[in-house]
Amino acid sequence: MNLTFVSLDEFLIPLWTVSLSLLVHLIFSLLFLVLDLFGSNFSCISQYRMPGEVVTFHRWMNCLGRIFRRYIFGVLPLMMLLHRVRNVSIPYDAPSLARALWEVFLCLLMFDTLFFWWHYCMHRFPWLYRQVHRAHHLHRDTFALAAQDLSISELMSLQLLAILSAWWVNCHPLSEILFHLLNLWLAVEDHCGYDFPWALHNILPCFGGAPFHQAHHRYSKGNYAPYFKHWDWICGTTTTKTNAHRKER
Repeated sequence: MNLTFVSLDEFLIPLWTVSLSLLVHLIFSLLFLVLDLFGSNFSCISQYRMPGEVVTFHRWMNCLGRIFRRYIFGVLPLMMLLHRVRNVSIPYDAPSLARALWEVFLCLLMFDTLFFWWHYCMHRFPWLYRQVHRAHHLHRDTFALAAQDLSISELMSLQLLAILSAWWVNCHPLSEILFHLLNLWLAVEDHCGYDFPWALHNILPCFGGAPFHQAHHRYSKGNYAPYFKHWDWICGTTTTKTNAHRKER
């Protein structure tokens, strides 16, 4: 009889997980909202703003409302289902720093690979693009919060890709948490609309960063990987302003 009902723990644990994920994304995005609203008054900030429309507070709040609804009706039920089928045990010992960093790096590589091919397919097949991915491309000029302004199906699929990445790496639960936090930050940084000299892609050239991803939104082609650039280089799908115009001819 008990199997036909969801226990309180089976609801509260996924609810806390989803709530914390949304809260972290919101906190990461708020910094860039402040820059969007007031940065134009300070040349030391506006000089790093990439070309494009600056988001208004009204547009930002509309975006937040869409994300909130999709988390409630898409991500929360998915997390409840995964909570029932996953058997996560917490080891007594924490991983060493070296192990945690290595596992986070492997998770990023795995997620980057899965995302690249899924993203490529969504652009390659018109039905997938219309039904799953088109909602995200309503933003031609990106802003931080828009990183998760996706259709319910795409938002759920990316959550699954992130969880599968950590599962395949078989990492420590603490490493998985660090991976998810870094994943959220990198997604925000990719969509933030700023090219700061201290951004990760300016420190580590293997990362694409905000300019790389904004080119994808501008031309709706190429630059399919979320973070690293190697898959686009291998597959010949790297897009810049120059070669995008060349392909359009």
